[in-house]
Amino acid sequence: MNKTRLEAFSDGVFAIIVTIMVLELKIPHGTDWSAVKPLVPTLGSYLLSFLFVGSWWINHHHLLHAVEQVNSTIMLANLHFLFWLSLIPTTTGWMGENGFDSVTVAVYGGLLICGGLSFLMLAKIISADYPTDHKFTQVFQRMSIKGTWSMVLYVVSIPLAFVHPAISCGLFAVVLTMWFIPDKKVEKILIEG
Repeated sequence: MNKTRLEAFSDGVFAIIVTIMVLELKIPHGTDWSAVKPLVPTLGSYLLSFLFVGSWWINHHHLLHAVEQVNSTIMLANLHFLFWLSLIPTTTGWMGENGFDSVTVAVYGGLLICGGLSFLMLAKIISADYPTDHKFTQVFQRMSIKGTWSMVLYVVSIPLAFVHPAISCGLFAVVLTMWFIPDKKVEKILIEG
C-alpha cells in the first residue's frame, strides 16, 4: 500500500489531538490577573503537550519520509503509536486541572514512556523492512539514540514527580529540546536519499 493514506490518517489524528486539547482551555471570566491566574496550570500543561505532539508529528513525518510502501505490520504499529498519543488530551487536562500534582505528572511521564516506546517500535518495524537501505539505517540509528535517552529521562521523571513535579517537568523539557530541534543530519540524509 502507498504510504500517503497512512500519512493522511496520522496527520488527521495529530490534528484532532491538538484540537481536543485547545478546546479544553477555559475562557477567563474577567480581564484582570485574578481571572487569568487559575488558568496558568492548564495553559502550562497545554503548552507542554502541544510541544510534545508537535515534536512527535515532526519526527513521525521524518520517519515516514524514508518509507516507500507500508504493510499491515507498519499500519498496526502506527495505530499503536497513535493510540498512546490520543490519550494525551486526557492526561493534559488532568494535570492542568490539578495544578501539576505529583500523581498527575507521574502518570503523564508514564504516558510519555508508552508513546516514546511505541514510536521506537514503529521505527524498528519500519527499519526491519529496509535492512539494506543505508539512508534509513542512519535515520533510525540517530532516532534510537535520542529515543533511549528519552526513555531514561521519562523513567527517572516518574519517581522524581513525588520529590517535586517541577523536576519532572524540567526533564520533559530536556526531552522536548532533544526532539524538537530538527536534526540537521537526519534532514540531510532524507533530502539526499
